[in-house]
Amino acid sequence: MDRDTGKAFDTRLFKRLLAHTRPYRITFYGVALAAICISGFAVLTPVILQKIIDDAIISSNAEKLLYLTMAMLAVLVGQVISQLLFNYYANWLGESVIKDVRINLFRRMLGFRMKYFDESSLGVLVTRAVADMQRIGEIFSQGFFVIVADLLKMLAAAIVMLIMNWRLALIVFALLPIILYATRLFQKAMKVAFIEVRAQVSNLNSFVQERISGMKIVQLFTRERIESEKFREINEKHKNAWLKTVWYNSIFFPIAEIVSSVAVGLVVWYGGLQNVAGITTELAGTIFAFILFIEILFRPLRQIADKFNTLQMGMVAANRVFKILDTESNIADIGTVAMGHAKGDIKFSDVRFGYLEDEEVLHGISFDVKAGETIAIVGSTGAGKSTIINLLNRFYEINSGTISIDGVDVKDFKLASLRQQIAVVLQDVFLFADTIANNISLKDEAVTIEMIEDAAKRIGVDEFITSLPGGYEYNVKERGTMLSSGQRQLIAFLRAYVSNPSILILDEATSSVDTYSEQLIQRATEKITEGRTSIIIAHRLATIKKADTILVMDAGKIVESGTHKELLKKGGYYSSLYEAQFLAEEFA
Repeated sequence: MDRDTGKAFDTRLFKRLLAHTRPYRITFYGVALAAICISGFAVLTPVILQKIIDDAIISSNAEKLLYLTMAMLAVLVGQVISQLLFNYYANWLGESVIKDVRINLFRRMLGFRMKYFDESSLGVLVTRAVADMQRIGEIFSQGFFVIVADLLKMLAAAIVMLIMNWRLALIVFALLPIILYATRLFQKAMKVAFIEVRAQVSNLNSFVQERISGMKIVQLFTRERIESEKFREINEKHKNAWLKTVWYNSIFFPIAEIVSSVAVGLVVWYGGLQNVAGITTELAGTIFAFILFIEILFRPLRQIADKFNTLQMGMVAANRVFKILDTESNIADIGTVAMGHAKGDIKFSDVRFGYLEDEEVLHGISFDVKAGETIAIVGSTGAGKSTIINLLNRFYEINSGTISIDGVDVKDFKLASLRQQIAVVLQDVFLFADTIANNISLKDEAVTIEMIEDAAKRIGVDEFITSLPGGYEYNVKERGTMLSSGQRQLIAFLRAYVSNPSILILDEATSSVDTYSEQLIQRATEKITEGRTSIIIAHRLATIKKADTILVMDAGKIVESGTHKELLKKGGYYSSLYEAQFLAEEFA
């Protein structure tokens, strides 16, 4: 739950939102002017109607009737034009603001460290960047400015009513406290209800996102009935949250309608008594005008309550979005050294690290990699192999120790220049829903199609790509689902090779591919590791026999190191792993 749950309006938050309108201040003031014009024209309509009845119709003055009718027509035209300009530019302002905020939000998320995404729901983040943004836009297009326009209408109507007939005005004003009190209660209740609605929307989005992404697992383990039941429960909570808002609306709007009708009845009754008693005979036009004024006075109260709902939903959404914008989860990019094409000497010195504060994953890791060498890191699942890669790229900050490249602490490098010189091929390759060429170049204009084709021929994957419909323009669809896991790996190898990195990291790159793809990957590996420092995290030990050094990890520590032959001679942990895997493959 958000703070200030019972607070109907957060002024501090609203001021922060208004700051985003500064680049569009001309439009902002223009919309405000249109709101003033709308209120002015709205009040002029009943005033002219009163004049038509009292000064033209009752006195049978045809010339004045024509003049006042033309004036009424001019007011209506002005009202229509003002309303049109108001609606368009209020929406334009809202869309412009959310465009800017959404860009800031996305740019902010791009800089977050991996730990933030480890702890955050994907569905919730998508909701913040899409649905919540639209709610923020509605603050300006359907909330704030509409409320301001309606308040101006009410103020203008109240002043003119007092001038026109203060006795009738006091009768109407006597009923205002009732609807104002009801509006206040309604606003507070709706604030709480909308916070719950947004929470349930986020839960629903998260659930659907995860189940669609993991549909294969759901079906493989026949979880359809269980997941369907969970979805029914979440959907029920979502429905109940919305029904609470419907219930509050169902109570408030009939009350407002009844009070408005009572006001009309009292005005007609009192004005009629005045006329019957002979106190005045000039109330006909005024009564007609007051009936319109009551509508101008009370309808905005009903609309303000409704628009306040929109405003509150936007404020709740803005609060959630600003929480992300205020999150300090960035890797400190305070380095001053621009890392050019490095030699590739890597040194880990007593590096300690844990994803959680009280759970250390690496316990004083130390090792050296000479420029141009290929080292392999092996060990059981959870030994800390992939963590080393994450730390070298500075996806996470180490607890203690140092990591250096060519004798320079990685913290002293500018973050972008560091990552540009390190290419990583992961086991789970991520491809965008785009062409093969764009997935390789990542739309870097410096990487031409000729460079991609030449690189593909060098590492031996050109034949596979050109065999696809459209070749390099073949769209692999979301996450590369149109390709096999082996083909996706080959694309990832080509992506790494084209980037011409100083350091290459292969993380379990051949653990889940077929024999043919593995042969292609082995040839590609030999080509792209040639002449550059390479770190290979391997599951299949047969693929790392040629490594210059093999580091064996267990429970966050390096327990053995050496060449393949040296480690086999030791008869230790590596030897046991190799023999177990060799026997498993032989009897498979």
